[in-house]
Amino acid sequence: MQIAVIGAGAVGCYYGGLLLRAGHDVSFVGRQPHVDAINAHGLLLDIKSFKGHLPARAAIDTAALAAPDLVLVCVKSADTEAAGRSLAGRLLPETAVLSLQNGVDSAQRLAAAIGKSVISAVVYVGSEMAGPGHVRHHGGGDLAIGASAQSDVLAQTLRAAGIGTTIADDIEVTLWSKLVINCAFNALSAVADISYGPMLQVEGARDVVASAVEEAIAVAGACGVTMPEDILAQIMRIPANMPNQKSSTAQDLSRGKPSEIDFLNGYVVRKGEELGIATPTNRALQVMVKLAERGKTMPASRS
Repeated sequence: MQIAVIGAGAVGCYYGGLLLRAGHDVSFVGRQPHVDAINAHGLLLDIKSFKGHLPARAAIDTAALAAPDLVLVCVKSADTEAAGRSLAGRLLPETAVLSLQNGVDSAQRLAAAIGKSVISAVVYVGSEMAGPGHVRHHGGGDLAIGASAQSDVLAQTLRAAGIGTTIADDIEVTLWSKLVINCAFNALSAVADISYGPMLQVEGARDVVASAVEEAIAVAGACGVTMPEDILAQIMRIPANMPNQKSSTAQDLSRGKPSEIDFLNGYVVRKGEELGIATPTNRALQVMVKLAERGKTMPASRS
């Protein structure tokens, strides 16, 4: 297949790399350092069973893209509309578009910008960009995608590339479940610059996680989405399964990039305000990350 990956970051390069390795023709759109490295040396895919460079093409915008069979949109939530506008008018009617993004409304926002239907996907992977054009895998890697006329074929293609893929009949529950996970861990990992493994060993951290999760579950319920009864227990097991992973928010802060916190804990806060549900823990976590972002951009004062 001709595949375009919009957003050559940790998520896009991981899934694009697996599809490359499976023999597909994959082009990446991303930031200049990654684009230059991929064009010069190929994508360095660093996973447990393989480490090597895979030949690929990359560009800083979509202008050079031929009309692909499949588009994986992996940009940050704040860049969703811009990515959609860059694709508008460039896709064939049969081109499938998958939104591999955080947040519960990214696919709808993307579809509105492109003028074309978009399939929601929920990503369960721990990965990072370890250097320009170098993606390193820490754990996980499965996808859940929404049901559509194209989903069966897409799932077969993804599975053949080693990507565990399920088709979720109720993708809204799956999207909200991922959002709740992000609300639990992303901000704490970012503010402390700590990986998941030792996070819950800090006194009080479990209580903060539980409170953030309970608030998010209440907001989801008010939006008509019922979370699995054991979701808190599932969430508490994640640090043991991915002990060395830092959240995407932590990775953003470490690189001086804007985070997605307004689309994670911030989304729960906004919906809570609309629905009359108090979300003080999610508000505090959102503000903590915003303060950390501000601290990295403001010059230090001299005493």
